[in-house]
Amino acid sequence: MSLFAMGFLLVILQPSSGQFPRACANTQSLLRKECCPLWDGDGSPCGELSRRGSCQNILLSQAPLGPQFPFSGVDDREDWPSVFYNRTCKCEGNFMGFNCGECKFGFSGLNCTERQLKTRRNIFQLTTSEKDKFLAYLNLAKSTPNQDYVIATGTYTQMNNGSNPMFRNINVYDLFVWMHYYASRDTLLGGSNVWRDIDFAHEAPGFLPWHRVFLLMWEREIQKITGDENFTIPYWDWRDAEDCAVCTDEYMGGRHPTNPNLLSPASFFSSWQVICTRSEEYNSQQALCNATSEGPILRNPGNNDKSRTPRLPSSAEVEFCLSLTQYESGSMDKMANYSFRNTLEGFADPRTAISNISQSGLHNALHIYMNGSMSQVQGSANDPIFVLHHAFVDSIFEQWLRRHRPMLEVYPAANAPIGHNRENYMVPFIPLYRNGEFFKSSRELGYDYEYLQEPALNSFQEFLIPYLEQARQIWVWLVGAAVIGGIVTALLKGLILACRKKRKGTSSEIQPLLIESEDYNNISYQSNF
Repeated sequence: MSLFAMGFLLVILQPSSGQFPRACANTQSLLRKECCPLWDGDGSPCGELSRRGSCQNILLSQAPLGPQFPFSGVDDREDWPSVFYNRTCKCEGNFMGFNCGECKFGFSGLNCTERQLKTRRNIFQLTTSEKDKFLAYLNLAKSTPNQDYVIATGTYTQMNNGSNPMFRNINVYDLFVWMHYYASRDTLLGGSNVWRDIDFAHEAPGFLPWHRVFLLMWEREIQKITGDENFTIPYWDWRDAEDCAVCTDEYMGGRHPTNPNLLSPASFFSSWQVICTRSEEYNSQQALCNATSEGPILRNPGNNDKSRTPRLPSSAEVEFCLSLTQYESGSMDKMANYSFRNTLEGFADPRTAISNISQSGLHNALHIYMNGSMSQVQGSANDPIFVLHHAFVDSIFEQWLRRHRPMLEVYPAANAPIGHNRENYMVPFIPLYRNGEFFKSSRELGYDYEYLQEPALNSFQEFLIPYLEQARQIWVWLVGAAVIGGIVTALLKGLILACRKKRKGTSSEIQPLLIESEDYNNISYQSNF
């Protein structure tokens, strides 16, 4: 696309829209650019009367972005959520939520002071009743209208800059399908033009933190509609799997007896309808997915293009990926080499960590292997295997965090693709979350994985961990400083002894006053590190 064409498109394009709290999906909130709903507990915005939070201006990151998106002011997702709101609730302490009515991940109780740690388990380790309960919860989410959120059915421009709100209800499960679509959709540039090299949830540093938040929010919504506060997402450990072990009617749906692209009618997932799978149609109409049903889930595991994905990932490939010390590198996109994130996401070879977009490894391999709804990025969350898969991907991310214990500064602060810098807010979440806030151990967020569990640390050990990690990273300098300090100490001691010998030969009449000998033992020489 020429620079002239880009400049022309900046004038005619229409921005896209995002996911909204129901309480803010109205003309007044949009025109005021304010989303600070009342908290039912005290009837004040953001629970301010109870000191839970307050309505404040949004502080946007000013860090420079990478070159992948050459536009500015053409997409509603830029500087999220400022196109729609520039004031939202800022919650205090352990409070969280679009109205500060909930607790942060990892906390519970009336005042959000009680720490909690829940365990995500291997789906094949669940009892029959636990597995059946999980499947029933999925089906309930698919049929239960979301009470807190709605989706936009028109762009901000089509809403006449907020004076003509365009929203619709959506069920709990499909809300998350829609959010995944929205974060990864193309930018509409007017006419039939789109910009495809943009994704706020993939192909860049935010891939792992974004999906971590996605799963945490999904988990919490299930807890709300079921009343089961102990619910956690199970994971599927697909390392060294020879086939799709969860693709049975007992679990996530078997193969249809006559049509290999459909699910078995014995599985209730066969009756599910997908949404947001027709990206080219939306692009040609310069429209958003409006969550209209688009047919059944498609899945034909193993009958994929073997030249791209010959098999499911191996334990050795996962282990090699975990050995990579750099979280991100180079261009910080799908062309990055020796990047843990890019290798785990699947754009780099899991045996060399060199970018190879003609192949699909690790995370991407699973999506391609499923050969159906899972294989198209924007609509991939339609298949419920998505949550099992991403829970395991998150566990690999967690292993890397525990093994390498990176400081927050390891996550890129600038020059990442749009939406992926450390301080950028994740699209399209409200309440607002920054990428860097989820670049930390899952245990700090209230959950662990069954196969990663370690003995609980006491508070003193947890306090020491970051300082010990800093010491580990500079141990070479510490050793060097100690050596130099020892040499300096030896030299000074030699000088002192020499001076003392010299003074013994001096007449007492002309000797200066000296400190007592024991005072010399109290003199210490420390090197400054």
